[in-house]
Amino acid sequence: MAEDIKLIALDMDGTLLNPEHRVSKRNREAIQQAKDQGVHVVLSTGRSLATCKDIAKSLGRSSYIVTINGGEIYDEDFKLVEQNLLAPKHVERLWEITNGHGIHFWTSTVQGQFSSQEPFEKEIVDYDWLKFGYDVEDDEVRQVILDELNNNDAFEITNSSPTNIEINPVGVNKAAALLKVCGKLGLKMSQVMAVGDSMNDLAMIREAGFGVAMGNAQEILKEEANWVTQTNENDGVAHAIDRVL
Repeated sequence: MAEDIKLIALDMDGTLLNPEHRVSKRNREAIQQAKDQGVHVVLSTGRSLATCKDIAKSLGRSSYIVTINGGEIYDEDFKLVEQNLLAPKHVERLWEITNGHGIHFWTSTVQGQFSSQEPFEKEIVDYDWLKFGYDVEDDEVRQVILDELNNNDAFEITNSSPTNIEINPVGVNKAAALLKVCGKLGLKMSQVMAVGDSMNDLAMIREAGFGVAMGNAQEILKEEANWVTQTNENDGVAHAIDRVL
């Protein structure tokens, strides 16, 4: 397998980052070692570029960065190469759900990030919406919302923690984004190792040649992955990189 892996795709929160939201020395060294051997290391995150750029820079140059679950793809100079937006009419419905259930919301737009703490002030049509999210502690309420969203074929539904819901346009996910990155680099998905911990990582873990679930991953990822590594507290990313190098 070692000679086959040419691209390592890493989720950030709960995966590359430890519980203090930092990249450990051990993980940094492993990433550098992979790059030294000619392997592309690509961050593949639900975060926006603004909230991951500093970490990306600190890891050294990367061929591409996948952000917002595939909502945006950037090149090595942080130039936008692809963007996938939610239609305003669909955001209107998501906003109705927010108010109808009185739940915490958060969003990524081209114009910035908004949430229950930092609400948007203009009309919905005045923004370019990349992702919409909820955090719902109540299991029953969350299930009611999930049931409605899963019946809407305009949406790609995932999560980045057990209590949240992340909504991208249908067909937009980390696997689809990595397939595009592979196309640009002349690689195949069979040459990708993908590492993650949450539902927004499931597609890339399924599609990659070698899918790795973190020791702290949600159970469904552990079931679907080719291998389960250590937790994000115990340098799980470094262990996975060691395995393929």
